[in-house]
Amino acid sequence: MSDRLEGGLSGTGRRFAIVASRFNDLVVERLVAGARDALLRHGVAAEDLVEAWAPGAFELPVVTAGLLRDRPDLDGIVVLGCVIRGDTAHFEHVASPVAAQLAALARESVKPVGFGVLTTDTLEQALQRAGAKAGNKGWEAAMAVLETANLLIRIQGAPLRR
Repeated sequence: MSDRLEGGLSGTGRRFAIVASRFNDLVVERLVAGARDALLRHGVAAEDLVEAWAPGAFELPVVTAGLLRDRPDLDGIVVLGCVIRGDTAHFEHVASPVAAQLAALARESVKPVGFGVLTTDTLEQALQRAGAKAGNKGWEAAMAVLETANLLIRIQGAPLRR
């Protein structure tokens, strides 16, 4: 029988960062509240959370890279933002590069980088995904980071800290 490795949802003893974009803060504040609530409810201590606020979504990868480089004590990073499609091509110039850069940072650092950057057509859609009918994508991104951090510890052969 083979081992089945899965990550748990206990955040006790873990340290995380939330990196958020100030642009579209009406939406992003709700995502941050959801992510923070998820981590705290799963045992992460308030003093083990760091929040970093970037000016916009385009700056999220560089802030995330800085935390990955300078804060090796972090078990993972939840990245939150909101890019709303408008009447210009700006959306395409921001959304895809940010997603690709964050994925590359996770691969290179071998630390979970949760993608909670909403890409929507309208403000209404964004608000729905930030705590209304479609749940809170900040909460979901935080839970994915927490579970992945625990899974990586299992992969390394260390027992889960409880």
